[in-house]
Amino acid sequence: MIRMDDVWKAYPNGVMAVNGISVHVEKGEFVYIVGPSGSGKSTFIKMMYHEVKPSRGKILIDGLDLSKMKNRQVPILRRKVGVVFQDFKLLPKLTVYENVAFALEVIEEHPKQIRKKVMEVLDLVKLKHKARMLPHELSGGEQQRISIARSIVNSPSLVVADEPTGNLDPDNAWSIMEVFEQINARGTTIVMATHNKEIVNEKQQRVIAIEGGMIVRDDVRGEYGYEA
Repeated sequence: MIRMDDVWKAYPNGVMAVNGISVHVEKGEFVYIVGPSGSGKSTFIKMMYHEVKPSRGKILIDGLDLSKMKNRQVPILRRKVGVVFQDFKLLPKLTVYENVAFALEVIEEHPKQIRKKVMEVLDLVKLKHKARMLPHELSGGEQQRISIARSIVNSPSLVVADEPTGNLDPDNAWSIMEVFEQINARGTTIVMATHNKEIVNEKQQRVIAIEGGMIVRDDVRGEYGYEA
């Protein structure tokens, strides 16, 4: 699903965020990305959905070569990759239904299919009954569920999550993890950057630790390994 070969990223200010990373992630894996602040985790994550372009090296996502990708090809990638952010990024003036539907409207999906797919994912995240509400009428946990629904409504092969539980209390954080596990059980690959020590240690999934822009640990069934 993901292949990075000798990937480097230097920013214009001279900061070297990623230093020669090589890693493979298989289809259907659930991988946690951990490391201290400023370690390069966010750059590593953003390169997977072409928000950040590598300075050199090769990145393949589900067969697409991102290192050679033209801007006009990015929409093809975005259909394969769903993204979940810490701050939800919902459109405040659109209802729950409209926020999720927007991801399908931009790729010109048929209206009947839009309704079918939106209601299916809202059912998955257990918020179908709140389809007509606006984001500000929801709790933080509910907003993150809608963000997840929007990220998977295209049936992506990969979901990339950047600190998805960072703004949530422990109960909501665990609730969000249940949703991710359901998505993963359907065969979707998930890569999640997180500072949540308790979740990583409890789940015992693959853990990739990044420090100084380099992978310093890659454990099949790992733990967080840092002070929370």
